[in-house]
Amino acid sequence: MKKVALINDLSGFGKCSLTAAIPVISVMGIQACPLPTAVLSAQTGFQNYYCDDFTDRMDYFTEQWQKMGVSFDGIYSGYLASPLQIEKVLYFLKQFRDRNTLYLADPVMGDHGKRFHIFSNELLQGMKRLTVEANVITPNLTELCFLADEEYETVVSHKQEKDYVKRIQDICQRLLVKSHVSQTVIVTGILQEKSGKEFVGNLAVTKEESCYVETPYTGKGFSGTGDLFASVVCGSLVSGLSAGKAMEKAVGFLQEAIEEASKEDIPTNHGVYFEKYLSRLL
Repeated sequence: MKKVALINDLSGFGKCSLTAAIPVISVMGIQACPLPTAVLSAQTGFQNYYCDDFTDRMDYFTEQWQKMGVSFDGIYSGYLASPLQIEKVLYFLKQFRDRNTLYLADPVMGDHGKRFHIFSNELLQGMKRLTVEANVITPNLTELCFLADEEYETVVSHKQEKDYVKRIQDICQRLLVKSHVSQTVIVTGILQEKSGKEFVGNLAVTKEESCYVETPYTGKGFSGTGDLFASVVCGSLVSGLSAGKAMEKAVGFLQEAIEEASKEDIPTNHGVYFEKYLSRLL
């Protein structure tokens, strides 16, 4: 059985990070091997939460797994709370990554043009170091702008124009040049309005080609949907699908769950009822 190391936090509520990635990776027939970066009572979007930082324990996992002689077909890193955690991930990659290992980095930094409150310039520079090593990165549009040193407001000011997606594709291409490996950038959360209706798009870009998929926008963003998306992409790529097919599979898995959550007015911090749709990934 193929194995993927999941480097992310564990949140009791919010259906995000490891509680999203483990069931998705598992149902796709891949062994999910979690390495927690923190354990939280609930994800940080809730007003109150307890957080136990695992930074000083991350290397124990790396060292014990080395003693076991295990290997991984994929490595997926998500939310990282400090520059030191980025160093821990780089150390993990040095020990376990070989030319056949897929590394997916989800650069969780912000949304809607703003950084998350814990995010510093030092952490941004660290995330740039990390993502340049990845085979696949899955930023939302805000995070893409951070990584590429683009002004978010300037980019979205063109969203009514026909070449809007092409502009974002060009930003991705400039980012690809900086990578040391053959890389795919998959941008999520590209909002557009067409004929009075709103859509949300996802764009996969390599040096050779691009693929764009969009669905109707419900007007709401839910906790964990980015983690679920990245998890499906990771599992699909490890299973041998192309980036375009992986993205289409992730969109198809999430669309109805997001529509249902929006219709039932589920609080956005609690995430979507993705569990009932896991069978679509079989």
